[in-house]
Amino acid sequence: MKLSNIGARTVSLFVIAGALALSACTKVSTPAESGGASAAAGSSTLRAVLQRGTLRVGDCLTFAPFGFYDKNGQPDGYDVDLAKELAKQMGVKLEVVNTTSANRIPNLQTSKVDVVFCNFTRNLERAKVIEFTTPYVVASEALLVKKSSGIQSVKDMGNRTIATVKGSTNGDEVRSLNIPIKIQEYDSSQAAILAVKQGQADAMIEDNNFLAYQAKLDPELTVTNEALVPLEYNAFGVKAGDQAWLNYLNLFLFNINASKLNAQLYKKWFGTDPHFPLNPPF
Repeated sequence: MKLSNIGARTVSLFVIAGALALSACTKVSTPAESGGASAAAGSSTLRAVLQRGTLRVGDCLTFAPFGFYDKNGQPDGYDVDLAKELAKQMGVKLEVVNTTSANRIPNLQTSKVDVVFCNFTRNLERAKVIEFTTPYVVASEALLVKKSSGIQSVKDMGNRTIATVKGSTNGDEVRSLNIPIKIQEYDSSQAAILAVKQGQADAMIEDNNFLAYQAKLDPELTVTNEALVPLEYNAFGVKAGDQAWLNYLNLFLFNINASKLNAQLYKKWFGTDPHFPLNPPF
């Protein structure tokens, strides 16, 4: 049956009125209003890096072979290679910001850098103020000494001087050994190594990977064959509360570990395969 013109107009008016009522009750949120993952990603360091076009990585460039300046004055090393790979995969330029152990956390908190690669041991105290990715390299601690010193282990260090780096956990580790050792702090790893070479300190305690490289460079030095502390799981440090950036970095690490690229870079710089697995057996 065909509707009259008046009936058709009446039906149309009801349809339009219903549509207007529905649109008035249904609000489409903008990304800024929607919250959750979209808002988090919008305010994340990840978004900031992509928009800026530059990734700023804090790296300790006095900690060869993790980070150092090459003969042309350019940043180089294991951590720098990882930073280059991250920037490449993000499609951005890389800026390496020379960092010390003491200013790693302040540089993150003040957004001077986007992420820190700097022999950063994960611990609960640091995790109160920043966040860590999954580990990318594992180490323990040993002593760097002169071969002529007669020091075979930390047990031989009674009443001697040990060099540590300001801002690192090494001083606390030495104190926990309950051995009468004098602790002398230095601004950088290179300064602590020089103190051992010049006889200002009897030993330096540090990451065994780093120390093995230093002993390789100087035949007068050697590394004690011991693990002074439980294994240390080193990671990237990021500003607290940035879950989107943390997720991205964790996926990056998963990919380079699964592809064996991380292991290949480790062998390039340390001359051996990684000593310890990234995931401990529980």
